[in-house]
Amino acid sequence: MEVGRLPLSASQRGKLISAGYTTLASLSSISPSDLARDLKVPESEAFEMLKVAKLGCGLEQPDKHTAIVNGAQTAWDILNEEKLLPRITTSCADLDKILGGGINCKEVTEIGGVPGIGKTQLGIQLAVNVQIPVDCGGLGGKAVYIDTEGSFMVERTLQIAEASVVNWSSYSELLWKESQACRVEIQPTDILEKIYYFRICTSTEQIALINYLDQFISEHKDVKIVIIDSVTFHFRQDFEDFALRNRLLGGMALKLMNLGKKYNLAVVIFNQVTTKCTEGSFQLSLALGDSWSHCCTNRVILYWNGDERNAYIDKSPSLRSASASFSVTSGGIRNSASKHKRIRVM
Repeated sequence: MEVGRLPLSASQRGKLISAGYTTLASLSSISPSDLARDLKVPESEAFEMLKVAKLGCGLEQPDKHTAIVNGAQTAWDILNEEKLLPRITTSCADLDKILGGGINCKEVTEIGGVPGIGKTQLGIQLAVNVQIPVDCGGLGGKAVYIDTEGSFMVERTLQIAEASVVNWSSYSELLWKESQACRVEIQPTDILEKIYYFRICTSTEQIALINYLDQFISEHKDVKIVIIDSVTFHFRQDFEDFALRNRLLGGMALKLMNLGKKYNLAVVIFNQVTTKCTEGSFQLSLALGDSWSHCCTNRVILYWNGDERNAYIDKSPSLRSASASFSVTSGGIRNSASKHKRIRVM
């Protein structure tokens, strides 16, 4: 039985799912004090939630026909579960709109584009935004940032964090004018402390880290996004055997998909571009070939339209093809200042 079907309030179910407790089995061995810490709720509330979960366990009695392989769900259950899945805002309303509300948890989103288009800026923004407090509509989580190119800038991260704290505080005060307890008191340095940074220098290190992430996240269950910037760098330089490279990339993608589903977190992979010859003309396309393009749930391409940055939904099982403009400002990713129509549905 899924947590989303328990007779709890929508807020309580949302907190459980956001913290990675998606099934009754995941609640079977946790103590009220540990659950209270993970959900940031009083221990008495956590105790009552566990009590409801135990009653839910009793509703499902196994019989002699129970299958060895578990995990079957109805399409209706999946639809309701997807409605409850949290999303991470990009801080650009137009970009969030074509993404269905932001970057979705439990999915692997690939974002590619030319150098200087804003990939790393977007990655840093997401590492900050995953920490938006639950009271402000966020996940209140932490980020894992895997840097393969050395492009992560801690000074820039601090700058984006400072701008974000101002925005969160303003939003919180607007919602909770009479409640001191709900006001945001996060400092920019607190945000930096919740970004786990890994610097990767070889493809071997990259594969080893992806294999280690399951253990790391099991010990840091408040991690809600894994960012790889970029997945491409070492796999374009270190390999001459493309069949071996594709097998390694496929295995890595599978592990990342499983991590997203197991821990209810978002995986964002940045990719580089390459030149591809199509019908006698050369065009820019994302690197790593056609086989890699099937390894991710969603694919977003960032490109220049004149002097304006744009994002295009190239592939997704649930999102329509659409494009939106965005800007990179001193405070991070924001809406484009352009006056013409920003969103275009294909």
